Amino acid sequence: MTDSEFEGMTENAIDAREASLRQPSIWHYIAVIPTWIACIALFFLMGMTFLDVILRSAFNAPLQYGTELTRLSMAIIVFASLPIVSWKGTHIIVDLMDPLFSRGAARVRDVVIDLLVGIVLFWPAMRVWELAERARSFGDVTEYMNMPQFLPGWFIAFFTFITAITLVVRGLARIVAPHKVPSR
Repeated sequence: MTDSEFEGMTENAIDAREASLRQPSIWHYIAVIPTWIACIALFFLMGMTFLDVILRSAFNAPLQYGTELTRLSMAIIVFASLPIVSWKGTHIIVDLMDPLFSRGAARVRDVVIDLLVGIVLFWPAMRVWELAERARSFGDVTEYMNMPQFLPGWFIAFFTFITAITLVVRGLARIVAPHKVPSR
């Protein structure tokens, strides 16, 4: 870019260009990992479903492990996506009562909801962890694949803990640095 082209750019365009040249932080990469896990599970689920339909229709031989693999894939997709969906606030929101809140009251409401839901999520995370540990101590395995049942339990508990922490951090960030919190 020549000096004359650079001088002709507006200040916003310069800021946007400089922002696009910055390297993503480590937090960006950490946030992307669960998204990639969910994407890989979704692609696997799609491929498995396609293969199952072909095998079922053409050869009358469905995948025997299809049900268990579908359940496992769905758990991976949902729980790996929860932290990033919670941070970005892209979950389903029913906004029927939004007109009743002023801007300040809505901000307080959002802080309270994020903190409350984040704190409450620690209980199911701990409970799922306890159930996974019980399954591990009993040696429980899945019906067809004989996969240890505690592994999906650990995964679900771990990502529920991460989601709880994410929501608490989001609630605190709304107080300390509201401009840093993504909103719809």
